Amino acid sequence: MKKSENSVAADKLRSFELQALPLMPQLYGAALRWTRNPSDAEDLVQETFAKAYIAWAQFEQGTNLKAWLYRIMTNTHINLYNKRAKDQAKGALDELEDWQLGSAESVTSTSSRSAELEAIDNLPSKAVKDALNQIPDEFRMVVYYAVVDGLPYAEIAQIMNTPVGTVMSRLHRGKKLLKKLLAEYAAQEGYNVTNSGTAND
Repeated sequence: MKKSENSVAADKLRSFELQALPLMPQLYGAALRWTRNPSDAEDLVQETFAKAYIAWAQFEQGTNLKAWLYRIMTNTHINLYNKRAKDQAKGALDELEDWQLGSAESVTSTSSRSAELEAIDNLPSKAVKDALNQIPDEFRMVVYYAVVDGLPYAEIAQIMNTPVGTVMSRLHRGKKLLKKLLAEYAAQEGYNVTNSGTAND
């Protein structure tokens, strides 16, 4: 016997609540870092979950639900907040401390910490934040995921719906831009940042 529309809707709601809602705190944490405003973060998460519920039938069960939700939230964030981001949300990395840049290296790759990240550790965290806020959106989002959220390359690729190689390329370019901006800051403040990435007072 064919299920009634009410029964189908109830099954959909139960499935969504069981699988998606437990991830809400994690997405809210990311949204808060991006927006720097609890009210905006709540709006972003609510909009994300509303869209996710509507599109729930399109989610392929057994695949990465967190990546699917992150992708929806990323697109929603860009649509809702990108204009404001140029004026007030460029400080979305204010929660980031400079030591996190170093820890991200071990999370996102198996290589040892790069020389430039060792140098960054010797610079004030505000300088790091300000430099990150100047990186173009397409690179900054990768830095968000890799540095702030500590996600591996493969998961970032799923979220952004891009190849892993593109993620690695954007992260590399983002770090290169970051290093350039920090080198300029270091020169102004009297630090010595060499080509090898060392920094001294």
